[in-house]
Amino acid sequence: MKFVIAPDKFKGSLTGIEFCDAVEEGIKSVLPQAEIMKLPLADGGDGTLDILNYHLKGKRITLPIQDPLFRPIMASYLWIQSSKTAFIEMAQASGMNLLTPVEQNCFYTTSYGTGELIKDAIIKGAKTIILGIGGSATNDCGIGMATAMGFKFLNKKGEEIEPIGKNLSSIIDIDASSIMNNLNTTSVKIACDVTNPLYGEKGAAFVYGPQKGANSKEIELLDRGLEHFAKLLLNEFNTDVQKIKGSGAAGGMGAAGITFLNAKLLSGIDLIKDLVYFDNKIKNADWVITGEGKLDSQTLSGKTIQGVIDSAKKQQVPVAAFCGNILLSDKEIKKMGLAYANSIMEKAIDLQDAMGNSRGYLKILASEFTKSFI
Repeated sequence: MKFVIAPDKFKGSLTGIEFCDAVEEGIKSVLPQAEIMKLPLADGGDGTLDILNYHLKGKRITLPIQDPLFRPIMASYLWIQSSKTAFIEMAQASGMNLLTPVEQNCFYTTSYGTGELIKDAIIKGAKTIILGIGGSATNDCGIGMATAMGFKFLNKKGEEIEPIGKNLSSIIDIDASSIMNNLNTTSVKIACDVTNPLYGEKGAAFVYGPQKGANSKEIELLDRGLEHFAKLLLNEFNTDVQKIKGSGAAGGMGAAGITFLNAKLLSGIDLIKDLVYFDNKIKNADWVITGEGKLDSQTLSGKTIQGVIDSAKKQQVPVAAFCGNILLSDKEIKKMGLAYANSIMEKAIDLQDAMGNSRGYLKILASEFTKSFI
């Protein structure tokens, strides 16, 4: 039997690669001769770089940049010399993971470091840049990133503002006279799995601001700043970013990518699947096994599991999901296209036990699953 193992990570517990290894052990404890293909996936968020490196064997380029609070750090991106393609993960430079809980507040953070990575890749001769924007700590509408490209954002006094979310409302002019060479000759694709508009009750500030540390007053100011900046972008670039789905992704990095980088917003999981030839590799499989930390309503919105189901359905291959926790009913699980689902929380004593011993529990889930149909 042929099993394709294609999970996302279990955040805070297991990487996608570790998931694959544990499930392989569980299957082979029951079917030693089983054919196993390990295809860990990601949807453009943090951890995507490791997954792409696993499949594509690129070179890590590491350089000094500035973190979300303008402090010096080292960050890296993946470089494929043969195709001159750079894979950049926003979380490496401008991610929540770089800040302590006390430091997290998107009112004061910048995407400048992400821009430094992009700039380095362009200087290196990148023909294509693929940018994953999950896990960001920012709500600056990408002005930090654009500043690194040479754009200048000016206030009413003609002074250049500090590129943070707090200052969006102060911008009255965008000076593009000093942007870097080759910026418009590089193809940029952004892995984006949210459809939020830039501003409003479903926009970047109101939906994601609270989890990025902003208080209610700051969120209102950020939203006003995003609306003000959207009007400025309409005047300067003749692009109404508010009407483009996903413009509010990563604190407005979606809108910034469209206007400053001429980027295309694409489904993260679809982009990753294409890069690793996923649809071709699952042909003739008996089962595809996927998983992520939590199976819930958000899974239906462009997450890895939904992407796996979509591909498997075309090949008429059944899909099993092993998750940390399942918050959907049996009816909802069946409706989304899963033939089998089980969770670690069904076995674990409590959440701490589940997180600490997830690898062992995954082996048990995989072996029980395999025994169920032989």
